[in-house]
Formats: sequence, C-alpha cells, structure tokens
Amino acid sequence: MAEQAKLLAAYLAVGPDEMKRARAIDKLKSRLNQSFITFNLDEISVSAELTPESVLSSAQTLPMGDSRRIVVIDDAGKLPKSVSEALVEYLKNPNPTTTLMLSAKTLAKTTRLYKAVDALGKLAVINCGAMTRSELPKYIGDIGRKYGLQIPANVANELVSRVGDNTTMLDSQVKSLAALLGRPGAIDVQFVETHVARVVEVKPWDFLDSLSARNAQKALELYSQMDESGAIGNLSLMTGRVRELICARSMVKRGTEREIAPVLGKQDWQVRNYARWARQFADGELEHILGLCADAERGLKSGEDKTTTMTKLIFALCGVANV
Repeated sequence: MAEQAKLLAAYLAVGPDEMKRARAIDKLKSRLNQSFITFNLDEISVSAELTPESVLSSAQTLPMGDSRRIVVIDDAGKLPKSVSEALVEYLKNPNPTTTLMLSAKTLAKTTRLYKAVDALGKLAVINCGAMTRSELPKYIGDIGRKYGLQIPANVANELVSRVGDNTTMLDSQVKSLAALLGRPGAIDVQFVETHVARVVEVKPWDFLDSLSARNAQKALELYSQMDESGAIGNLSLMTGRVRELICARSMVKRGTEREIAPVLGKQDWQVRNYARWARQFADGELEHILGLCADAERGLKSGEDKTTTMTKLIFALCGVANV
C-alpha cells in the first residue's frame, strides 16, 4: 500500500521508442492487484470521437478491490484539443486513487498538457527517445540473452541494417531467430543474412563500412539496393571515406591511432574499426583509389554508365581487381 501511494497522478511516456513506452506502461500495470485488474485498468485509444466526458469519467471512477486505478491513454499526442484541455484542468485537482499514463510518440514540451504532467514531479515525464546506433548492439545482445541467443556486435549491426532501429521490430526479429535456431547458442552474420529480409533502405554508412572492410560481395549487394540516380552523391561519400582511411592509415603508421576520432571530428564508436580497415591497404593503395574516385566523378559527369563506373570503383576499393 505504501508503495502504491508513491504513484503520481499522471505520467507521460514520450518518444519514438515503442518498446520503452510499452515497458513503462507494463511496469505501471504491474502495480495493480491482478485479481481485480479488469475493474481497475482502462485503456483508451485516441480518436476524433473521444470526448472529455468519457475520459474524465474513467479518471474519476473509484477502484474496486484495490487502492489504485490506472487509465492508459495511447497516442496522447493526438488527443482532441477539448480532451487535452480537460485533462489539463483535471490534473489541477486529480482523483487521488487514479493514475493516468499518457503515451505519445511526440508531444511538444511547450504544450499545456506536457507542462501539466511535468509539474507533477521530476519522474512524471518518462523519456522514451530512440537509441543511438552505438547503443543498439548492446540492446540487441540483451534481447538475445532473453531468448537464449548470443548476438555479437557485428551480427547486431547486420540485423539493424536490415530491420531498422525500431525496437519492437528488433525484439520480434530476435525472437524469430531464436525459434529458427531452436536451441541456446550463438548466431553469426550469415545466419542473419539467410533468415532476415531487408525491409529498410540501405544506410550509406553500412555501404561505406562494407567497402572499408573490403567485402566486395556485401558492398555490391548493398549498392544494388541503393538509388542509382544518386550515384554522384554516393561517390562523394565513398571519396570522403577514402580520405578518412588515408588519414587513419597515416596515424596508424605513426602510432597515434588513438587520436583518429578527434582528428576526424567523430565519436570513438564511429571510428572503432578504422585502424583495422586502414591496415588492409598497401602503401599508396588508398591514394591510388582516391585518384580513381576523381576519374569516376569525371566519367559520371560526362555520361558514362553509372553501374559500370561504380562497380569498377567498388572492385578497386575491395581489392578485387586492378583498375
């Protein structure tokens, strides 16, 4: 009972991460006596027909067989203005036995509803912001352990490149991979490539990383799924990566590879493989490839076939052929 009394009148789980919002809602639901949850949990979906009267009636209803009632309002960022304003007024004098849980992908801090919830306490607003690319491998590894899978960082990155960064999708996909493996154990990149279809557009950095690793098969696969009308833009990105690797190789030879990130103006996680990649190129090879990038740019601008020009450059970067 004492723990229940610590609940605030309302919480706002806000941000694009669906899984974080779902976990916040589930955590709050767990505070209810499960024997009476049918009476004390009301989950409201936002629609144009939603009225202030129906929402306030739910919030003002007293709990049955428990000390607390929870009202969950999903997609609260799209509440009709009349309902939003009614909730702002309600939170000035809320029902002490009800906790509202507002869930929203977005809700501006300048809105009256956001401010009304935020004023309830420092824990009232739950940040459900999307994870950064560098955080996702650990997150996927944690999900994997829940299903008995060992998922190394490189495998997690391949999964993200195919599925995207939606945590709900990632959780579902990891669960499916666990079922396919059929036993506890580790999975590799090939396992992901075999069983996971690419459902998101190829990210430029995935393509650039495959080039840097001199993985011609992967680079060609990714390039074939990129918009060829943007060949000049893709070439510009490739040229930029070659310049970065030239810098990284120079620093490796001088024994100052720890300074690669600050010199290139990047975060450590963004360049963690640069030194290893740079070592795969022979002396002068990257400089030669930089010249080939310039040749390719002139060729593209003069009307050369995009597929042929870019494929030859990809082969050169990956060391497949001398161009």
